[in-house]
Amino acid sequence: MSAAERTDVELRCETCGNRYESTFVVEKDGHRHRFDSFECAIHALAPTCPRCEVRVVGHGVQVDDRIYCSSHCARESEPAGAALETHT
Repeated sequence: MSAAERTDVELRCETCGNRYESTFVVEKDGHRHRFDSFECAIHALAPTCPRCEVRVVGHGVQVDDRIYCSSHCARESEPAGAALETHT
């Protein structure tokens, strides 16, 4: 299918709204998301560290339903003895 045949929705990034011929789709939790860059996908989908508020890109540290950017943030935020689960 040529770019001329694709609909505006198929060409538009859901984060920034740019119309771009080479968008890509990410499926997460049963929903399809369309982006024009990894930057936009990360901004929309990556979890945010509850302590320092940076986007967690890569291996985070999970405690219950919270995902931290590092073991440092997890240790500073969680009670002593909390089970830290590193995602690799």
